[in-house]
Amino acid sequence: MLPEEIKKLIEAGLRDATVTIAGEDGRHFSAIVVSPVFTGKSRIEKQQLVYATLGNRIANGTIHAISIKAYTPEEWHQHNQEP
Repeated sequence: MLPEEIKKLIEAGLRDATVTIAGEDGRHFSAIVVSPVFTGKSRIEKQQLVYATLGNRIANGTIHAISIKAYTPEEWHQHNQEP
């Protein structure tokens, strides 16, 4: 699977999401997802929302592993302001 395909799946499933995907071997990926839908959610809840957009692709092995960092726009802004 290509990073761009994962990006499209996540963007289709989460409104107003900004998504960056890295991964070159086609099976192991990392994602940074910024969306207002994460407001008020715990870290686990945010990750569950992202996993849900990928359907059964993790269970069937299409995506072997994905590391997810999920932020609200405010959290992302703060994260990028820190030295």
